Amino acid sequence: MTAAADRFSLHGRTAVVTGASSGLGARFAAVLAGAGATVFAAARRLDRLKELADADPRIHPIACDVSRDADRVRLAESALAATGRFDVLVNNAGGAGSVRAEDESAEDFAAVLAVNLVAPFHLARLMAESTDTPGRSVVNVSSVLGLVAGAPLGGASYAASKAGLIGLTRELAGQWGPAGIRVNALAPGWFRSEMTEDLFADDRSRRWVERGTMLGRGGAPGELDGALLFLASDASSYCTGHVLTVDGGWTAR
Repeated sequence: MTAAADRFSLHGRTAVVTGASSGLGARFAAVLAGAGATVFAAARRLDRLKELADADPRIHPIACDVSRDADRVRLAESALAATGRFDVLVNNAGGAGSVRAEDESAEDFAAVLAVNLVAPFHLARLMAESTDTPGRSVVNVSSVLGLVAGAPLGGASYAASKAGLIGLTRELAGQWGPAGIRVNALAPGWFRSEMTEDLFADDRSRRWVERGTMLGRGGAPGELDGALLFLASDASSYCTGHVLTVDGGWTAR
């Protein structure tokens, strides 16, 4: 019988993590590498990616703007050319638009969806078309704002894209399940990142998070590690089309 801990191993696997230059994405890349994966960390800020690679030789930096078709294709091709595999995709790159819908133009709305929804779809399709390696896993990083309204925070384009990513997750899981490709979503609550820096720096906003979260606080570094590794690895081999919410109880109210 295989030890339970062994099912979380990613030794011999190739993973791609987008938005890996800071915050959750940088942590995700390090966690997957720590589990044994060869990780292609992608983002626009190559200097920060190189810092990750200096800390772990299993991490390979790739300059990539996921809003560009050519960059997405080059990212997938780089992973395949180096290892011949594309086992795990973590669609983490994301952007936020204006908080107030009336301040957001149609063009701005479309730009957020291009990064948060179109890019994950295209990268997932590139993965599906790349190899027939068993055990492939797509992890789409959504948000609690894809499940519940974020007013007075949040934003129309951000919420729409994150809700759309959940719908995409379920549809791809249904279409690709027979091919052995699992597609799941991770929905974090309020974690500190570049996107939420102002939120946690403001006492009123921070108290709002604390009041609305059953555990009375925002998420701490490392509290997504287990959920990510579960979805990426064989530990979740019978799990697809699922949304794993890690939010301290925010959406349970």
